[in-house]
Amino acid sequence: MEKKAYNILMYSHDTYGLGHIRRTMAIARNLVGPEVNILIVTGSPIVGRYTMPRGIDFVRMPGMIKKTNVIYVPHSIKVDPKIAISIRTNIISATAKTFKPDLFIVDKVPTGLKGEVLPTLKWIKKNLPCTRVVLGLRDILDDAASTQADWNRKKFPEVLRNLYSEIWVYGYKAMYDPITEYAFPEDIAEKTVFTGYIPRKIPRTRKTKRKHKQVVVTIGGGGDGYSVLDTYLKMLETNGSVDFKTLMITGPFLSPDRLDELADRARALKVQIKPFVRNMEKRMAKADLVVSMGGYNSMCEILSLKKPALIIPRDNPRQEQLIRAQVFKERCLCDFIKWDEVSPETMREKVNALLDDPSVYEAELETFAMTGLEVMRNRLEYFRENCNS
Repeated sequence: MEKKAYNILMYSHDTYGLGHIRRTMAIARNLVGPEVNILIVTGSPIVGRYTMPRGIDFVRMPGMIKKTNVIYVPHSIKVDPKIAISIRTNIISATAKTFKPDLFIVDKVPTGLKGEVLPTLKWIKKNLPCTRVVLGLRDILDDAASTQADWNRKKFPEVLRNLYSEIWVYGYKAMYDPITEYAFPEDIAEKTVFTGYIPRKIPRTRKTKRKHKQVVVTIGGGGDGYSVLDTYLKMLETNGSVDFKTLMITGPFLSPDRLDELADRARALKVQIKPFVRNMEKRMAKADLVVSMGGYNSMCEILSLKKPALIIPRDNPRQEQLIRAQVFKERCLCDFIKWDEVSPETMREKVNALLDDPSVYEAELETFAMTGLEVMRNRLEYFRENCNS
């Protein structure tokens, strides 16, 4: 009798940005195999731009955009947000009931956006007793007080207790411990597995002698990082000639007006500018320095490629990027400038210093271990061998 394929369903929490879908894709590419099917359910408007390896496919829901920490609106269709969430809820539920996953990995929010995953979680508990349900969390969500209040208000500990098998934290306890910071109850803490950071594929690059050093500037999706790009160009505009080249990646969600404005200024400075690249790792691999806002995925790429980095972390509406930049700076894994302290002058000083002597950061980056995918593969193997009926 032919062995049944192992079905993994992944829910990608998608709003304004690339982080969630890029992390989901990195995990999917790692877990897929000859006997493993992976279906990703997402509202990301750019999911179709990624190349899907054999064994991975996606179900696209109507996209949602975060206006504030509590208000989400449809990305494209002009309907009431509640209707959009209702459509998404039905798609998630129908997909799970038909696909019958052996493993369901939920990204970031235990109940999904506005509770849209909750009916599916309850259905799985009742009808698929062998299915493991895992919550995947980046290590830092927000500051401790805000996260604890948010989780308690939404009764997430109760959901994790009753409907989840495990929590995977994509980080290291020694660097930032959400169990302590976010006050996980003891039984939730026991379900928590620290995977370590998620490495990215390291592209093969030929070593060529270059006349100029290369800086890559990236702001993720582009919805909230215009000021980083603007300040960087101002730095070049007020700095006379510089002896390094720049590639600026604005992200696909930067408004067309702002993209046009930046492109005109970049052209005058001979700065290469692109809205989106499929393979960020290839671009970063050629860089001598990366300037970034320091979201989880950007940091994983920087760590994988062992690149010196200058981080300009956003501190609103969440403190996540700022906390991560502080944690990484303490370990000499990056340098950073606070959002409200960044200027063409402070940026120029840091960029020059990092290009002139990156050795202190390179030494730490060289020895930094990234175990995320290996630990997840081990957990998958364990799940496949041990049905928890």
